[in-house]
Amino acid sequence: MKLGYRTAWLLLLFAVLSAFVFIFVPVWLIQPFAPQTTRSIEISYFLKSWSPIVTVILAILAVALALFIWSRSRRWFARAALIVPIFFIVVFTWFARQNHFEWMFNPLGNTQFSRVSEVDFLPDDEMVLAVKLNGEAAAFPVTFMGYHHIAQAVVGGTPITATY
Repeated sequence: MKLGYRTAWLLLLFAVLSAFVFIFVPVWLIQPFAPQTTRSIEISYFLKSWSPIVTVILAILAVALALFIWSRSRRWFARAALIVPIFFIVVFTWFARQNHFEWMFNPLGNTQFSRVSEVDFLPDDEMVLAVKLNGEAAAFPVTFMGYHHIAQAVVGGTPITATY
């Protein structure tokens, strides 16, 4: 079977879309405060663990298809358009090697506290993780901790690590 010009473009776009799925579906499935099921976590783990090898294979396929399309293109804008899918496949291949969950859930550093009367960014019914040591109290809003999971602070002169 002979590969056609339009089929090559479709395969190239499919390769880019597939790389996108392997990278961003796990991010979408593992959102803080979103309902998660055992199945969604399994899917996320599967895609995340296979994304480094799959994106390399897709990148090789994309480059081969781009070379094929380049050789069959007669117009400059068709060749120039190849920059877009190749750029995205390279970005997705790089991203597959990053721990983007660490980016999403980075620890809170340089924690600062305010008096309750000075805070206007939290509703009164906000759930908090509270710590009281040596007469000093600190509260970590659950909405913040859901994204960061770890906060380091000094409360009552004692260094602490709060986790959620």
